Amino acid sequence: MDRTRIIAATLAGLGWASIGGCAGSTHVLTGTARPPINPADVQVYFTPPPVYQDIAALDAQRRSLFNAGEGGTDKIIARLKAEAAKVGANGLIIEGYDQVQTGSIGSGAGSDSYSAHGSVSLGLGASIGMFKTTGKGRAIFVPPGG
Repeated sequence: MDRTRIIAATLAGLGWASIGGCAGSTHVLTGTARPPINPADVQVYFTPPPVYQDIAALDAQRRSLFNAGEGGTDKIIARLKAEAAKVGANGLIIEGYDQVQTGSIGSGAGSDSYSAHGSVSLGLGASIGMFKTTGKGRAIFVPPGG
């Protein structure tokens, strides 16, 4: 294996390793937790309902290669719902999303050929972006009829 391929393989491995770490969700209790429920039973709100009890502040993040687009926010909502369900919240107030490019991975290779009649050079390079999508929300309990 030549030096260029070793460098490219190393960069690719480091990129995949950095994507896999530090992605997930967390919560900080701001009220009283309840028994866990199924995430499918958590109702998503973009404006607070009239009556509710605050349970926890939530954060979720996702790392990806390329731009995550709409699929990134869907996964963030799913992670926030799962975290809300852990603390027994039947509601989730979405507070916002953010997506930033956190870096990029690039590699290139080149080759030269010489003969008595001339020379030929050929090069190729590529780069891909690494993105982090984050979301914030509040885990809440909405009483029946609320």
